[in-house]
Amino acid sequence: MAREQFQNLTEPMYYVLISLLNEKCGVDIMKNVLDISNGRVKVGPGTLYVLLGKFEEEHMIIETSRVGRKRMYKITGKGKEILECEYKRLKTLVAEGREFLEERYEE
Repeated sequence: MAREQFQNLTEPMYYVLISLLNEKCGVDIMKNVLDISNGRVKVGPGTLYVLLGKFEEEHMIIETSRVGRKRMYKITGKGKEILECEYKRLKTLVAEGREFLEERYEE
């Protein structure tokens, strides 16, 4: 089911998983997503914690520690596999579109 559900990741999903290649807490994930996307993608706490719950349920991430309300998370092997599949899918989309669109955008 997880592969079907996460066949195509949304931008917030993609950036959250990239962010979790290194262990982080929620606040750091939100900041990192903003940095990685050059300010283009903002993930608020509501969206983030829904995503983290789904990812954790599907064993794509794990909670590594908890101190009070602060929880730390990290991507799992399964999460990395899904992230890498999405990366390859996106590269394929760009490559397939290049011959049709590149000359339109050359300056």
